This record gives sequence, structure tokens and C-alpha cells, in this order.
Amino acid sequence: MHAPFVEFALLLLICAVAGAIFVRLRQPVLIAYIVVGIGVGPAGLGLVTAHDQVDLLAQVGIAVLLFAVGLKLDLHHVRHIGPVALATGLGQLTFTIVIGFALILALGKSVMEAVYVAVALTFSSTIIIVKLLSDKRELDTLHGRIAVGFLIVQDLAVVIAMMAMSALRGTGEAGADWTTVLPSIAWRLALAAIAMAVLMRWVLPTVIAAMARSQELLLVFAVAWGVALAALGEWAGFSKEAGAFLAGFSLASSPYREAMSARLTGLRDFLLLFFFIDLGAKLDFSTLGGELFPAAVLSLFVLIGNPLIVMAIMGYMGYRRRTGFMAGLTVAQISEFSIVFVALGITLGHVGVQALGLTTLVGLVTITVSTYMILYAQPLYLRLAPRLRIFERARPFRELAAESAQGGAPAVQAVVFGLGRYGRRLFEQLRAAGVEAVGVDFDPETVRRLQARGLPVVFGDGEDADFLETLPLREARWVITTFPQWESNRALLHALKAAHYDGRVVGAVRDAAHTRALVEAGIDAILNPFDDAADHAAAHLAREIGQQAAAAAAVVDSVGSQSPGPDPDPRTAARA
Repeated sequence: MHAPFVEFALLLLICAVAGAIFVRLRQPVLIAYIVVGIGVGPAGLGLVTAHDQVDLLAQVGIAVLLFAVGLKLDLHHVRHIGPVALATGLGQLTFTIVIGFALILALGKSVMEAVYVAVALTFSSTIIIVKLLSDKRELDTLHGRIAVGFLIVQDLAVVIAMMAMSALRGTGEAGADWTTVLPSIAWRLALAAIAMAVLMRWVLPTVIAAMARSQELLLVFAVAWGVALAALGEWAGFSKEAGAFLAGFSLASSPYREAMSARLTGLRDFLLLFFFIDLGAKLDFSTLGGELFPAAVLSLFVLIGNPLIVMAIMGYMGYRRRTGFMAGLTVAQISEFSIVFVALGITLGHVGVQALGLTTLVGLVTITVSTYMILYAQPLYLRLAPRLRIFERARPFRELAAESAQGGAPAVQAVVFGLGRYGRRLFEQLRAAGVEAVGVDFDPETVRRLQARGLPVVFGDGEDADFLETLPLREARWVITTFPQWESNRALLHALKAAHYDGRVVGAVRDAAHTRALVEAGIDAILNPFDDAADHAAAHLAREIGQQAAAAAAVVDSVGSQSPGPDPDPRTAARA
């Protein structure tokens, strides 16, 4: 049997077991993957020799990750990030870089290493934070929305940082000529912006609409587009990461982006597994001994300093200390982007492996500790609340204004899955009756037609649990499925459970077996299009027939009452 195949099989088995243990400990599985990489790499058991294959999958994983980040940056969302998220994000980036840079220099590091590590300390893991907030059902809270906003700012910053450092390719000097570098970045960014604008306006909408006719083809196109632009970005003098990000951003305004993003989630996580394994396998423990003290100092800075920076900014902007504290905890860690960023510096020849080892150690510590800080944020806040008064104005005006503004838009009451002939009619009648309903379908033509009429319809696969996270299920109290197959409804019910939906579910059926399956699954109500239509038609016809019969009887009675008695003249009878 081929040795690399055996190694891959062994790696995946070890990762599955290690991941299960870390999930049990309520830790992100990416830490498990780094630990596995250390264990199977040269510093551990030395089980992996297929380094080229693992490295290739790791590079594809990074490209898919950056593509997925770009895919979430819809232009409409970027415009409405809001002053708070923008100010908090930029403020946290600025203060963390400045203070971190001074701190790292004080620890005896070189200027270029201090630049890389200080920038790396500013990025928080969007993947981990969104997952934790989603599990706690806090994504729609005020602090959750603000946190997601400044995570978007960080995602934009990491791509800009990668572009900037890629422009310094091969210099490896802190005193690089920025008067040459900045114009180079500017004209290449301008050229990329023009190319993206042309593609987004005239090319991609037609191409992606054709691809969306098949869910599988849509996924293949998304990966192909992301990897192709990653390769083009590297060729053009940017980086693979920047190219992949631009590829995602070019599709972010598409109505199919949520479906693509949901489909990419599993593939992204699978490929990132190899990145973290590769990272752990490359760690040189002979150089890490001297990094333990700097890692401890920087970890404390990230765990304590970053939240304090966010709380200070949000308190100044008029938010309560609790909101600032809850949002601040989301930056008490560094992310996979931090490690990717420093790894890029090694590739460019700017820093050595010591910087990567230091960043990885800080990542392991901060991700582990901050996960528990976020999970137990409420008891932690209650303990610290008296000491946090300095981060709150006497009148938190902005939060008070946000509270008074709530309730302006009507809440979604129902989500209808499947907009075929029956589902579309049902959805339209609900909307006509004043029900705030949202429709979901994976037929791009159906979605396009209904959206053109101004109806709130989303393109996506209702069987995909990750896609369901993008829907307003926390507001909706009714989910209506018109999927004709039991298998599709079973997948939807599982996805609703994974999304923690606790409202009522109504299902449309086509036959008795489908009815029994839905009843056994505990569905709240059953719609049978054929029986319901026949019953409605019968009732309508019965009323019509009854009314017609009553009218005929009334005419007969009327004629009978108005007719004269027997004519005594026999000649009249003869004429009749």
C-alpha cells in the first residue's frame, strides 16, 4: 500500500480521537490538531514523512479560509459596519500594535520580528468567536453584533497587512524603503480593484447563476475560483492569501454567497486540519525553550490588555461596562490568521522560525484560556463588575439610544422551506395575510423571480446546518417545510435541532408513509396538499351546489305561489 495514503489514514484517525477529547474539554479542535502535529512530527514520534503532500493541502486550506472570509464581506455589510465597530476595531488594532511592539522590543526581539508578532497579536479568531457566541445564542445580542463588526475590521486588516508585507518580499529589513513600497502597493491595489469591479459587474453574476443550478457545481466553482485567484495573486506580487480573499470578496454580493459559505465550511475545516498539523510538525522545540517567558508575557497582554482596550473604547463611546466586557472578551486571544501571518513572514524571509514558535505558543495559551473566559463570561463579570465602573460613563447614551431604537423593523414570524408550486403559493398567501415570512429555496431561477417582486427570499440548502445559522430562526416561531421527500425533511429537522430552533414545525406531505415519518419525528402539524385541496374544493363545491339547489327550490316555490287556479273555460284548456 502507498505510504502517504497510510500516513493520511493514520493522521485522520489520530485527529478524530484527539478532536473528540478536546471537544469534551470544551476546547477548539484546532488546538488538538496542533498538538497532533507536534506529536507525529519530528519533535514527537516522527510518524509523518509525507511533508510535501501535507504542505500542499495546508496551502489550499489557507486559500479556502481567506476565500471564505472574503465571501462574508458583503459590500452592504461593510458600509453598515457602524461607527462603534469601526472605531473599536481600529482602536484595538492601533493600541495593540503600538503597545505590543514596545513590549516585544523590550523582550529583546528584533524590529522586524516585533512588527510581525505585534501585528499578529491584534487578530482574533472569527471562526472560534462566532462558534462560541452561536452556541451561547448571543450572536444577536448587542455585544455579539458589535464583536462581529470589529472582527470584520480585523479580517480586512489582516489581508491589508499580508499585502503590505508581501510587497517587502525578500528585503527582510526593518528600514525598507516605504516610499517605494507604498506606491507599488497602491497601483497594484488600484489595478486589482478595477479588475474586480469589471468582473463583479459584468462577468461573475452570469457565471455564478449558471453554476448555481447544481449545488455540487457551485461548491466546485467556489473552490476553483478561490484557488485560481490565490495563484494569480502570488504571480501578481501580492500573496496567495490576498488573492484568495479578493476571490471571495468578488462573490460576496452574490445572492448565492450564504449557500457557498455554508458548503465551504466543512471543506475549510478539513483542509485547515492539515495546516495546523503541518504547523505543529514544523515547531522546533530546541528554540522554544527561550520563548516560554516572552510567550507568558504576551499571553497576559492579550488576555488582559486587549479586553481592557476594547472596554475603554466602548465605555468612551457610550456603552455600559457589561457590554464592553462581553465584547472585550472576544479579543482575548489570537487567531489562526496570526499564525498564517507569521508563517508568511518566514516564507518571505523576514523572520525566523522563532517568531512562529512564539506566536504559536501565545495562540495555544490564549485560545485555551479565552474559550473558558467566554463560556463563563457572566459569572466572571459578576465577580469583576464593581472594579469595572471606570469603563462606564454616568449616562451610557449610545446603548440607551440603541435600546430605544429596537423594535422598529417587524420580526420574522415564519420561514418557508421549498418554493415549488405549492410552497410558493403558500408563502405568497402568508405574506398577503400579513405574516412576516421568509422563503428559502435552492433553485436560482425561483429565487431570482421572487426577489424581483420584492419578496424576502434566500438562496440556500435547507438541509445544510451551517446555512441555517444565517437565517432568522431565533425570531421565527414557525418553520414550514414543503420538501416532497422524507429524507430532505429529516435532514432539515436535524439541522434545525443543531441550530437550537425551539419553535413549531409544519410539514407538507405527499403520501401516507411521509405522514407517518413526520408524525414519528414529532412534527407539530401536517399539511397534505392533495387532501387539503380536495377538502377545500369539496367544501367549496358543496356550498355552491347547496346554494344552487336552494335557489332552484326558491324559484319553484315562487312560481307555484304565483300560478292561477283552474280555468273554468274549457276553450282555454284546449288552447293550452
